[in-house]
Amino acid sequence: MSSNNVANASAMPQDAERPVERENQTAIDDLTVTVIEPRNGLRLLDLAELLQYRDLFMFLVWRSVKVRYAQSAIGIGWAVIQPVFSMLVFNIVFGKLANMESDGVPYAIFSFTALVPWTYFSNAVNDGTNSLVTGANIISKVYFPRLILPLSAVTAKLIDFAIAMGVLALMMVWFQVVPTWGILASPLLIVMMILTASGLGTWLTALAVQYRDVKHAMSFVVQLLMYAAPVVYPTSLVPERFQYLYALNPMVGVIEGFRAALLGTRDMPWDFIAIGFATSILIAATGLVYFRNRERLFADVA
Repeated sequence: MSSNNVANASAMPQDAERPVERENQTAIDDLTVTVIEPRNGLRLLDLAELLQYRDLFMFLVWRSVKVRYAQSAIGIGWAVIQPVFSMLVFNIVFGKLANMESDGVPYAIFSFTALVPWTYFSNAVNDGTNSLVTGANIISKVYFPRLILPLSAVTAKLIDFAIAMGVLALMMVWFQVVPTWGILASPLLIVMMILTASGLGTWLTALAVQYRDVKHAMSFVVQLLMYAAPVVYPTSLVPERFQYLYALNPMVGVIEGFRAALLGTRDMPWDFIAIGFATSILIAATGLVYFRNRERLFADVA
């Protein structure tokens, strides 16, 4: 074989590869690279981004409800059993044995009216606290607003809350209790309840990613906090000079507001509601700031 033929043969593969190289380079040039940077400062909420991922949010809410009651004989009936069983125990211990005051209404409905929002709050905070840890498998693989995880956990508990409110309505018919005009303030009380649960949930879930003891501690801390709210007793038992300090707990305004609106136990406690609403906004805002500042570390430690 002549030297010219050898040169031509050696050149052929190189010439054949060049179009492929050019095609690959063109494909690379056509790629769109999106760089996602962590947020800094006090930028709290990107509503446009959350709306962009609303389908994921709804999917996580539905999955939370579905998984909770999967392979359960009673199913969503557990949303009723938990507050009803607690009400029966409280009615025996505090209503019958301790003869606790109940503001002129039967103790059973007095305690159940408080247990409905409190059960939502305690379950929402616990689920919100665990949301990032339980979602660690997707946090490290795909991008989405991490805030969706605690918010979807808190939102999913509203289904249980709505069912328990239906049971409360039946109890009001049974005990012949007529709601007052204060019932028009119920949406405000629900918003305050959600803000408080969401704020604590974002605070605690950001802590729980790094300190796993948080999720274990919260299971009994929330139970203890029940006695810092008027669930089993009326606020009239709290000394008057401490009542505004007591109202810094947003659930005080929520529970007393529901009792006043639904049972007519007192005038609407607008002072408690105003103090509690301000506190709930503070909890939600600071929780969001802390969550955003820690967000860049979630994929590394989750």
